[in-house]
Amino acid sequence: MTHPRKSLDTVIHAPVRFSIAAALASVDEADFRTLRDAIEITDSALSKQIALLEEAGYVKVRKAFVGKRARTWLSLTGRGRTAFTRHLAALRDIAEWAPEP
Repeated sequence: MTHPRKSLDTVIHAPVRFSIAAALASVDEADFRTLRDAIEITDSALSKQIALLEEAGYVKVRKAFVGKRARTWLSLTGRGRTAFTRHLAALRDIAEWAPEP
């Protein structure tokens, strides 16, 4: 039997990226500031982690102006939702795993 840890997604597994994916999984879209405040991280750290998730195809970034202010909205892509769901399943499998005697 293969240990379930081999099913973990290395992109999502990092705690901050996991927190981002979890927050975005529960909504259609979130603005940058709301996400930053929810996961208690700095702007620069969130930007760096979002860039990694976007590069992997897990997060979509949408930018627009609201009045004269630039705003950024984030959402999980279909690929990101699938990866997050699989990662959660792998974590559950690890928690429930018992080695065969």
